[in-house]
This record gives sequence, structure tokens and C-alpha cells, in this order.
Amino acid sequence: MKKILVVEDDKEINRLIRDYLSENQYDTISAENGLDAVRIIREDNGISLVILDLMLPFQSGDTVLQKVREFSDVPIIIVSAKSMVQSKIDAIRMGADDYITKPFDLDELLVRIEAVLRRSENKNNNSDSQSTLKYKKLILDRNSASASINGNTLILTSKEYAILELMLQNPKKLFSKSNLFESVWHEPYFKDDTTIKVHMSNIRNKIKKLDDAQEYIETVWGMGYKLAD
Repeated sequence: MKKILVVEDDKEINRLIRDYLSENQYDTISAENGLDAVRIIREDNGISLVILDLMLPFQSGDTVLQKVREFSDVPIIIVSAKSMVQSKIDAIRMGADDYITKPFDLDELLVRIEAVLRRSENKNNNSDSQSTLKYKKLILDRNSASASINGNTLILTSKEYAILELMLQNPKKLFSKSNLFESVWHEPYFKDDTTIKVHMSNIRNKIKKLDDAQEYIETVWGMGYKLAD
């Protein structure tokens, strides 16, 4: 049974989410502030996914997200009353795997959880026989679903890892935005460039912190993305 951490300071919403997930065969634990959330994620390696509110006491959800991404790639779904597009973009840039605006339908939350977990499992259980993918100084270890550059760990979200894995598997291919989106998200592409652009920007920035001497991803304007020569 997969374990989900619900980080929500509103006790009633926290209880409703946990009860609903329990009814759908998920094990749940909870935290009601940011400090406890970071501590639990750091100490419990069995957590499969985190549902994270942004407005939390002691430590905001934004800060929790940033701190967790320093040591873990556990899937994180943001649940927030902040409905502005910029809030969603900022959360994705910081490493969130999905973003749901309050008020939300519990059935929608369940579908989002299942989709994020499915992508995470695909990342961890890839059936391809090549266990290590290499490009320049970047190494993807598919057995441990980890990435490194010059021996330094490259912390990636599940989607960021999936994008790099797809590109390293096809080093000569030019990927259109729709191709990348449908291959990684497993959903129809509706010409919304924001998601792909944000994830590519995140990947580039993270790689640059470990190797700023060369480019890894090239944008082919009007067409898509490819590994840089």
C-alpha cells in the first residue's frame, strides 16, 4: 500500500483528504505545519507522494518544497487557494509535480495522484536493458532513478528525470513540444507551451549549477528541443 503525506493546516480538510485516500487503498500520514513536513519526509523513506498546501504555519509550502528538493525527488502535488498562473509556474519551477487549485473535487485529486504516481513508477521501473545513460558529463542511473554530473547528484523531479531519460535514449532526435508532453505526461497536448518551457528551464538551471562550461539542451526555434552538440 502506497503511503501519502498530507500537509495541510486546516484540520477538517486534512481529515477529509486522508479519509478519502484511505477509502481508495492508500496509507496516509499528516503534518499540519512546514517544519514537521520537512522532518517527516527526511526521516521516512517510505513516502510515495506528498500533498502540500502552500499556506502553512512556521514554514510556508514554498519553503518546504525548496528544502525537500535539496534531498529528495519524492513526487509533490501542490494544493492551494492561489489560482494565479504565476503561482503555478513558480511552484513547478521549484520542483512541484502538479498543482491543484482550491476548492477542488476529491475525485480530481485522486486522478492527479494516480497520474503522478504512474509517471514516477515508470521512471523507477523502466524495462529498457540499458541501465546507465550518459551524455557529456551527465549520467542517468536507471536502476536507482538518479542523475549526476561530475559525481555530484542532480536533484530532479519525476518529470524532469523522464524528459532527460527520453532525450538521452534518443540523442539524435529533435523533440517537438507536443512529442515531449505526450511522451512524459501521457496526456493530450493542447498547445500550452508553459509546462514544457518551465520544465526545460528548470533542467537547464539545475545542470548549469553543476556544469556551466557547456550546453546540454538546445532549443530549435519553432520546432522543439534536442541534445546540444
